[in-house]
Amino acid sequence: MNRFTRWLTNYVRPPKAERIDLNRRTAITSGLGGLLGVLVFRSHPLAQGKTFNPGLIRPPGSHSEREFLARCVKCGECMKVCPTNGIQPAFLQAGLEGMWTPVMNMKLGYCEYECTLCGQVCPTQAIQELTLETLPDGQTVRLEPLQPTEDGVETPIEERKPMKIGQAFFDANRCLPYAFARSCIVCEEHCPTSPKAIWVEEVERLNSAGEMVPLKLPHVDPARCVGCGICENVCPLKDKSGIYVTSAGESRNKENQFLLASESANPFADFESDAGADPYGAANPYGDSGGGESPY
Repeated sequence: MNRFTRWLTNYVRPPKAERIDLNRRTAITSGLGGLLGVLVFRSHPLAQGKTFNPGLIRPPGSHSEREFLARCVKCGECMKVCPTNGIQPAFLQAGLEGMWTPVMNMKLGYCEYECTLCGQVCPTQAIQELTLETLPDGQTVRLEPLQPTEDGVETPIEERKPMKIGQAFFDANRCLPYAFARSCIVCEEHCPTSPKAIWVEEVERLNSAGEMVPLKLPHVDPARCVGCGICENVCPLKDKSGIYVTSAGESRNKENQFLLASESANPFADFESDAGADPYGAANPYGDSGGGESPY
């Protein structure tokens, strides 16, 4: 008992020789070390906004990266509430400063098309709360957050774009129709947008037996894709999907765009087109019949 009492006394009030030295030299050294740590954390090109990590896909409604890192307290509430388990803690995707901040992992989950839970539970608004809006054609979508204007006039719904967290791309070396001439349209079947961001071109291809077989080649319309990642999640290739999502085209970073403004026009403009119409109109390089020569 006496030994325990002495240990407890020394733990609560350690001897003078074991106490922390808070002299001027130690305080200055600690301060300089902390300043150096901040500089190291923010020296990463991603933290400076000079480049963009294709795998750094933030939840819908997230601020631009610098503002997001300044607000996020890494509480994990968004990860807990995600219904598909798609929001996961980051490791080094955003550098040292971004460790444990939320990122989307499309192999483990995906971003539910009409879900706004992560923005509702974020205590610092690092992830802005989005609202579901009903468009003139009747469909419900998440639109980009309203931005304050100088005249105070609210932007009409027709002029606002769907919230986009990334862009889907096909890997022609792995996608079954492209690489092996095997029929597969799983990604197109699961695409939640209306009209679908993934559309199918019907062609004929030569198989390994030397026979011409009908085949459906999927394509992505970048004006309609919101980067939800369900296509990557449901792809039959489980090690590395034949379609993948990157951060390109995300709404939160106007610099991380791959299309000119005229090419990324409001996708709502063609919502009233006929269901059977060619999504690219006269610009379709494969012609109306779909049997033309494909660049793939």
